[in-house]
Amino acid sequence: MGESSKKQIKNEITGMTFTKNFRSPTAEEWYIFLPNFKDPLTGGAPGKVIIHYNIYDTKHFNINTTIIFDDPLLHNAELHHLVYAVCDEIVNRLVGYADTLLSVHSGENSYNAEYRQ
Repeated sequence: MGESSKKQIKNEITGMTFTKNFRSPTAEEWYIFLPNFKDPLTGGAPGKVIIHYNIYDTKHFNINTTIIFDDPLLHNAELHHLVYAVCDEIVNRLVGYADTLLSVHSGENSYNAEYRQ
């Protein structure tokens, strides 16, 4: 990864902000704002995060996290490192150290991951 890519990743992560849109006992929905990307239809948040808590009992639970990027620029394969780094930071900030199954929807940069302690 080149220096310009590293600088772009740092800039987007440093400028990333969140707004919680919805919360229920088992789910949260967040809008993700990035400095250089936007939703092409609304001009607003380029991404949305849905965190769904599957609570089986007091000791066992599973978290499913879905990240959806609407800005077509984030669908380009050459921005894979940026999308991956931003998603990793989103999981760290919103889910923390809990186990989660992650699904990222971002065109060619879509992927699935599992975060375990």
